[in-house]
Amino acid sequence: MKQVRIAELKARLSEYLRAVRRGETIAVLDRETPVAQIIPVRDRSALRVRKPALGTPPPNRVRLPRPVKLDVDIVQLLLEERQGQR
Repeated sequence: MKQVRIAELKARLSEYLRAVRRGETIAVLDRETPVAQIIPVRDRSALRVRKPALGTPPPNRVRLPRPVKLDVDIVQLLLEERQGQR
């Protein structure tokens, strides 16, 4: 990975962007501290929608877990939590 200081990047931005187009990654340094990376944009086809695997039930047929029965007042817990944040 190439490293470049901010001043040099500003002076030769087009050159560095051409390198990124070729697939290189560039680390941007503020003095000696890395502050950013310039990376190539991925191909827009990275997101793929696939059909569900054979035998997968439709979403409306998936069995949900049973509700948990608690001896706690959920609303009271919520109010107590909110009071503590003030």
